[in-house]
Amino acid sequence: MPEFVRVAAENEIAPGTSREVELQGRVVALFNVAGKLCAIDGICPHAGGPLGEGTLEGTVVTCPWHGWQFDVTTGRSPRNPACVQRSYEVKVEGGEILVALP
Repeated sequence: MPEFVRVAAENEIAPGTSREVELQGRVVALFNVAGKLCAIDGICPHAGGPLGEGTLEGTVVTCPWHGWQFDVTTGRSPRNPACVQRSYEVKVEGGEILVALP
């Protein structure tokens, strides 16, 4: 059973928005896709850009630095399926967002 850590209140991340959080020294990007919360590694593998500050369209986030894209529900790049960001299990309990530790 994974250990979950509180990272934010549910009302802090509105649908269509994102936020960066730190989880055991890692930057994790949280996304609210039409009410579903998703979390992936927040550092773009291309040049270290902040994915949590990227543009979210549907389920795809675009890195603000060089345009690399990732599906936030899977971590997989729609342009290069071999390029995958780590994704994290997310749950909500009592209005709190919890992310599973790696």
